[in-house]
Amino acid sequence: MSEQVDRRYGPATLPRSRGPLSAAVLDALRRPPHDLPAGLGANLDPADPITDEDLQLTLFLCYELHYRGWRGVDEAWEWQPTLLALRAEAERPFEAALRRLVGAPSVPAAGVAAGLAELVAADDGPPLALTLQRRATLGQFREFVAHRSVYHLREADPHSWALPRLGGPAKAALVEIQTDEYGNGRLDRMHAELFRRTLQRLGLDASYGAHLDAAPAVTLATNNLMSLFGLHRRLRGALLGHLAAFEMTSSLPNRRYGNGLRRLGLDEVATRFYDEHVEADAVHEQIAAHDMCGGLVRVEPALAPDVLFGAAAGLAVDRLFAAHLLDSWAAGRSSLRTPVAPAPPPKVPLVALPTVAPPAPPALV
Repeated sequence: MSEQVDRRYGPATLPRSRGPLSAAVLDALRRPPHDLPAGLGANLDPADPITDEDLQLTLFLCYELHYRGWRGVDEAWEWQPTLLALRAEAERPFEAALRRLVGAPSVPAAGVAAGLAELVAADDGPPLALTLQRRATLGQFREFVAHRSVYHLREADPHSWALPRLGGPAKAALVEIQTDEYGNGRLDRMHAELFRRTLQRLGLDASYGAHLDAAPAVTLATNNLMSLFGLHRRLRGALLGHLAAFEMTSSLPNRRYGNGLRRLGLDEVATRFYDEHVEADAVHEQIAAHDMCGGLVRVEPALAPDVLFGAAAGLAVDRLFAAHLLDSWAAGRSSLRTPVAPAPPPKVPLVALPTVAPPAPPALV
């Protein structure tokens, strides 16, 4: 594999440490697999696990071993018992914080799909999408895209962990959604690949994991909760609930992101990722709520509270993420740990894509 392909698709380069625990993990990963010191993760009790830089980076370091790994790190670390034990120690305060944040969502008599709709209707997060559509500068939009690159360059992968853990209608519905996410087997239509083009259009490094060091803890947390749900079979209901909420709240924000880029003078190559999601997610939300989550609960009724917990946790952490960006910008500072460089002017596309007309606005927005 060439260096160019390697940088585009992973593994990522190890990031810098953010505290004693992540420093110890990074030091270990740079050496052959070995037992970590006893008690390394003992007494983990950060004041706010969701925004704790050291804890969230430690979790991300451990989780990435189950995705594409780290450049130069021995792959045998993935199942090293003492590292798995440390990950479990770090997961406990994180999961507990998520459960405190959202409580125990109740399942309405009408069923889990109705409960998901209620959660989405009640979600009153900060107006990040509206800000990006109407007022954000090009520099602020580039920051937003850098944050989101941590997920979008591996889009759909965390939720695919559910596939071997499901059967019947829920599995069929998830396959339908994921097939779209992966471009129906065509590289140029994969959502991760469309997002790579958006990064390139904005003059940002589009290689896998390029913006990890710049991403603050709250950004890592939006990714880590998907990995937490995906890597634990006991949380498969939460994983599907998270995906359902993601799909049910995606169409209008993506319309706004695309319109924001057009306002800033970007072309259809830059907006294609967002335009693609406007129509796709409008279909996905029905499949996710009724066929996927409804199908899961028909087979396993006891998982209904987990589905709503996963949805509520995803919405809540996204609200924290949006508030971080808007508060940073309102204070006149970067929302990233390391600001990105000024954007160059948009360039003519090197590879032409099929023309996609901007989506028509809905009757009422």
